[in-house]
Amino acid sequence: MSVLKNLNRYRIIILVAAIGLGLAFYPPVPKADEKDKLIMNIIYQVLRTNHFSPQSLDDDFSGKVYDGFLENLDYNKRFLIQEDVDQLESYRLKIDDEIRSSDLSFFDDAFSRYQKRYTEVKGFYKEILAQPMDLEVEESLETDDDKLSYASSMEELKDRWRQYLKYRILLRMDDMMTDQENDSTDSETEVLTLAQMEEKARSKELEMHDDWFNSLDDLERIDWVSTYMNAITALYDPHTQYFPPEKKEDFEINMTGQLQGIGAQLQQKGDYVTISKVIVGSPCWKQGDLEVGDKILKVEQEDGEVVDLVGISVRKAVKHIRGPKGTVVKLTVRKLDGSKMDIPITRDIVELESTFAKSTVIGEGEDKVGYIRLPKFYVNFYGDENHDCAEDVAKELEKLKAEGVKSVVLDLRNNGGGSLQGVIDIVGLFIDKGPVVQVKASGQRPKVLSDSKGGVVYDGPLVVMVNKFSASASEIFAAAIQDYKRGIIIGSNSTFGKGTVQNVVDMDRTVNLAYNDLKPLGALKLTIQKYYRINGGTPQLKGVQADIVTPDNYMYIPYGEKEQDYALPYDEIEPADYDLWKPGVSAYPGIIARSKSRMDTNSHFAMIEEYARWIKEEQEHTLIPLKLEDFRKYQEDYRAEAKQYQGMRKSQTELTVSSNKADLAEINSSEENLEKRDNWHKGLKKDLYLSEAYLVALDLSANYTP
Repeated sequence: MSVLKNLNRYRIIILVAAIGLGLAFYPPVPKADEKDKLIMNIIYQVLRTNHFSPQSLDDDFSGKVYDGFLENLDYNKRFLIQEDVDQLESYRLKIDDEIRSSDLSFFDDAFSRYQKRYTEVKGFYKEILAQPMDLEVEESLETDDDKLSYASSMEELKDRWRQYLKYRILLRMDDMMTDQENDSTDSETEVLTLAQMEEKARSKELEMHDDWFNSLDDLERIDWVSTYMNAITALYDPHTQYFPPEKKEDFEINMTGQLQGIGAQLQQKGDYVTISKVIVGSPCWKQGDLEVGDKILKVEQEDGEVVDLVGISVRKAVKHIRGPKGTVVKLTVRKLDGSKMDIPITRDIVELESTFAKSTVIGEGEDKVGYIRLPKFYVNFYGDENHDCAEDVAKELEKLKAEGVKSVVLDLRNNGGGSLQGVIDIVGLFIDKGPVVQVKASGQRPKVLSDSKGGVVYDGPLVVMVNKFSASASEIFAAAIQDYKRGIIIGSNSTFGKGTVQNVVDMDRTVNLAYNDLKPLGALKLTIQKYYRINGGTPQLKGVQADIVTPDNYMYIPYGEKEQDYALPYDEIEPADYDLWKPGVSAYPGIIARSKSRMDTNSHFAMIEEYARWIKEEQEHTLIPLKLEDFRKYQEDYRAEAKQYQGMRKSQTELTVSSNKADLAEINSSEENLEKRDNWHKGLKKDLYLSEAYLVALDLSANYTP
């Protein structure tokens, strides 16, 4: 997702000010639901005045919200019955009027019915799992929710749950039977009868569903209100979304790769929130007393407020443990030896290392190629001492240049995007200066966003890896590199196809002081612009077509922005004025042809394409037999078919991978860092796609004149 942050501060200020004025005289409403109505009013006003493509609130719009919310509320049709839907039908054409008047009657009625059914259904699974399943009855389960209608009665709904739970039990039993067959020569393997397997499977399902229902019980009204709000925002485009306060914080963590807290990962174990991991370098790691396995009993804040965490969920515990940098939180924990300890920890910025750019060297001697993995285009929200994606990529490029690499591979596979300014700055590392992307707000002329700093951090051969999950900012980068002919793009036949720009509106800033007692209100991620390539096209719906297309699992399955409901359309504008890159470009056609020739004769790539066809065929098989004998045959046939594709994405030859010398001191500083490095390198060595990108990079360097 591309979020316009810090790039256009003036527009952000105008947006917030306009919204604030619009709500300054928000009419009084009953206290019980005042916050929900305020949230709806803000969302309505912002969408009406600031969305790239405002919608007409009419009966058609109302019907789509109605269908969307019921689908989101009960997406697999395991709670509501047809009677509920019939009784709610009276709201179908009224929701547009309710939105204008901040009326949540439809939501309240639908949610009330859902809660009633939820309470009834909650008793189903325990009753069903209390008795052995009849595994000899010939019946089947439809696994495609879209093909299901709502149950006609609670009796039918209960039977749907029985079939679903039976399916889950059969899956577990099939695994146990297969493991037992494969371990038949092991005298120490416990041999279970069918009845024992069935009982064990029911016990595991009961445990799993207890946890699942407990997590649903933990949801608050605001979580369900956000589901309704997003049934409304979804009709504007797939990327306009309301975040309740907790999800707003999660979004910021996702965008920055950083959070303010203590740096411990938590898990639920019975009634206790337990430490599952201490992040190296984090505040609790530096403090030294908190250990894996510690059970958190209490949390005390600086102001003396104490919260008992026994019996509380991880989700709620996190709210009390996280907090602003520099504040102190005291955890009372029970250690593994049974003793209790009070541990004061000063909160700080915690970095999630998996978010950040990192590099390594592929090959050796004269065949060294630099490799940079960029998981997302993260942005710095917290000040100068924290991470910025462009600054980090620049540092990795300098490390690779010091290693004497002949070319660079930048891996954007599975990179869903991030900061628009970040991608502009990163393109600027590879070109002297010039336009990078064009953006256009509704009813306005396009604006060219350029790298204007001048100078190139890296001017050598470049290969960019993408796939179907490379989206938004990744597509801006790949498109700019392709339009300049600055490098070669290798990957899926097209990237995701998201060509829209979002801004995040902090809803707390849109209301006056009279509403302070209702805060926090959350945030609205809002589509405000479309972006276009410098050649005038847009990745919207079409994505970026790779110069070298590699087969993948999704090549025959419709996937991407074009498959999203209410996606904005494709269009084109005038191209920007830019100068093509010259070094090595004349060799591109030959390099692309040689790569295609290699892949055409590579049995692994051929197998991936065959696997993609098989996946497409398997998608049609949605009816699963629930008789044990038939189910096992179904699973055995599936496993036999799938087995022939094992290892298809592993290269036949292993790449040589080595760390940058500049990173060795930090890598060698701890066993955990060494293990992380080794695990990363292990995956790279046999990466089929990276192997081909490496050969393309070598070919580029052999035909490159600076």
